[in-house]
Amino acid sequence: MERIDCLRKTLAERIVILDGAMGTMIQRHTLSEADFRGDEFVDHSVDLQGFNDVLCLTQPQIISDIHRQYFLAGADIVETNTFNATSIGAKEYQMEHRIYDINVAAASLAKEVALELESDDGKMRWVAGALGPTNQTASMSPDVERPGFRMVSFDALVSSYAEAIHGLLDGGADVIMVETIFDTLNAKAALFALENVRAERKEEIPLMISGTITDASGRTLSGQTATAFWYSVRHAQPLSVGLNCALGAHELRQYIQELAVVVDCPISAYPNAGLPNEFGEYDDTPELLATHLQEWATSGLINVVGGCCGTTPNHIQAIATAMSTVAPRNAATQTPWMRLSGLEPLHIGSGTQTNFVNVGERTNVTGSARFRKMIQNGNLERALKVARHQVDNGAQIIDVNMDDGMLDSEEMMVQFLNLIASEPD
Repeated sequence: MERIDCLRKTLAERIVILDGAMGTMIQRHTLSEADFRGDEFVDHSVDLQGFNDVLCLTQPQIISDIHRQYFLAGADIVETNTFNATSIGAKEYQMEHRIYDINVAAASLAKEVALELESDDGKMRWVAGALGPTNQTASMSPDVERPGFRMVSFDALVSSYAEAIHGLLDGGADVIMVETIFDTLNAKAALFALENVRAERKEEIPLMISGTITDASGRTLSGQTATAFWYSVRHAQPLSVGLNCALGAHELRQYIQELAVVVDCPISAYPNAGLPNEFGEYDDTPELLATHLQEWATSGLINVVGGCCGTTPNHIQAIATAMSTVAPRNAATQTPWMRLSGLEPLHIGSGTQTNFVNVGERTNVTGSARFRKMIQNGNLERALKVARHQVDNGAQIIDVNMDDGMLDSEEMMVQFLNLIASEPD
């Protein structure tokens, strides 16, 4: 508790510095397949090169040294080398059975360096246990011929994330960071897993959340605007929320500014070092990135700042220097009206854009005999048109009910909502 109380106090006093890219630093070592395998996985059945997380077991000194470089550059918080360290993310490397060990090792390496440097200069430093988005999405089908199909279920994601969280906490992580979120449903599985772990361990476990705006559309890959994304996750009461990856500072600024207006907790930002060039490299120098982020800070937009793809300890050092004289952002205050999230936010209440809401009731097997027959006959395509027709006629919310004794209600609800999720309209 002392460490977390100190972090909360620090957030109130100054801008907190995150580390930079782990992958960029690992690439500098030009490691071979043999390096990734180390002594422990010499006979592993598939190639491990590219599975950076396993280096916590096979090349721990490299990972520790990267954490040390970022701390010495001025980072207050480093993220563990666990971006892909879930059983789902590790499946292609056939390393699911070592996920807990990798997470324990990753957090232990980072914490050991944090405490070592803390003992040298008395400055407290923190470890954020990183939970990446996995390589599967719960909101979208990978098969255009089957829009209701999903590669992964919410429950499977919850189980996978919970295992990783236990490992990170057992290794000494101070905070859990759900990051690089391209699919909000995946993120909500991680948040639900964290709630379960909190209850099981009877511990206060701080949470940081960072989404990803994928392109100039201003939306996550699953389609949400920055504000709608915030409304989807604010129930988790995070220590901070923000955005990272996909865009450079120049492109990301407008979306951080959008969040700054509505978010009532600290905001984090760690953009890429620009957009990738034709060689897949990032061109923003430490000075250029720091200049961008200093303007964000002086405009009152951020509380936590670092770097993502293409950034190095030099970038973090320049950012830390630029932030040293700037006060942190003051959190926004929100009148407590109902705020819901589809792909875009829905505000309901006096003085908001919407003071009267139409609720479509025709997608209800109890209220509509016609709709019930469609569902009973498995005619989901026609049933989906009923939902679209209600929206086209002004319904901001639709009531979906599959409670009928002649139906497998749970299965039909899943199928129908998956189909709705695949229809942006």
